[in-house]
Amino acid sequence: MIETVLTRLLTIDAPIVQAPMAGGPTTPELIAAVSNAGGLGSLGAGYLSPEQIRSAIRHIRTLTDRPFGVNLFVPGPGQAEEPEEAVLTDMAACLDVYRRELGIPERPSLHLDFPSFEEQIDVVLEERVPVFSFTFGIPSPEVMERLSQHGTFVIGTATTVDEAIRLERAGAHAVVAQGSEAGGHRGTFLKEASESLIGLMALVPQIADHVAVPVIASGGIMDGRGLAASLTLGASAVQMGTAFLTCTESGAHPTHKQKILAASEDATEVTNAYSGKAARGIQTTFMRSMPAGRIPAYPIQHAMTTDIRQASARANNPEYMSLWAGQGLRLANAQSAAVLIEKTIAQAQKRIAW
Repeated sequence: MIETVLTRLLTIDAPIVQAPMAGGPTTPELIAAVSNAGGLGSLGAGYLSPEQIRSAIRHIRTLTDRPFGVNLFVPGPGQAEEPEEAVLTDMAACLDVYRRELGIPERPSLHLDFPSFEEQIDVVLEERVPVFSFTFGIPSPEVMERLSQHGTFVIGTATTVDEAIRLERAGAHAVVAQGSEAGGHRGTFLKEASESLIGLMALVPQIADHVAVPVIASGGIMDGRGLAASLTLGASAVQMGTAFLTCTESGAHPTHKQKILAASEDATEVTNAYSGKAARGIQTTFMRSMPAGRIPAYPIQHAMTTDIRQASARANNPEYMSLWAGQGLRLANAQSAAVLIEKTIAQAQKRIAW
């Protein structure tokens, strides 16, 4: 295996973090398989209730005794505020076009009962999860202090150098440098996402030069070449998402997996159409046809499109699903998580003197 400052801190064998993809892909089986293979498995728990998080953590512990992490979304300023009624009305009418196409009821009730971040954190602390990661911002000083008191290793997400500096000052023990190539939601919290699309090769060394904590490179990394390059640039590990989405243990929808395996590097784009927050995914009819205009911010838009995404998944119709993926799609393979990690490490070792 490859030893770095981060592998020593986390007591793992491989400098590979499985991205904490919320919404179903990060099953206990995937997380345990990654951790058992020497990496760090991560539960994407942003959408889960406290009870679901506790159940998942306990399930993971029946499958592995190795370190793993739990990831949550930090509520942004004004997240609880509802947009103007006119914006909601316009978006509801727009979405009804897709509902008619899918044959589902129009104008469903809008459910905004999102999990409480404070209650989610309580479970993470009560269950003494060894690693906690977060995105979309920085938890309050009180939360960071509680995590510190419990001895939890804390990882934050940055898309710029300034964000990384803020995370280190807030007490993060490591920083994920999320390049513009990365799939899924952008972790930007200081500027607009469109102003923070920095490529990974440029981002990693600049962050590494400005923070003392370990840096985890994320974005378009699919194999050992990406790992070797990231370590050379100053990272202590990589975070891989799309590569794990197509693994056998992944809970990603079969149609999502098929689209990744068939897509090319130019098939993705960044959109806020599905959730109201910028995210990179494979282009779909929904993304291309959504009219430009005022899209409600996250999590309102996420709630408003839930029935459409779920109906599309039930029908195995990828054109209205959120097919999150990074730009390294051509390198994806259908394989087990253990095989992916083994191949990645072996390939990296051939390219660097370790």
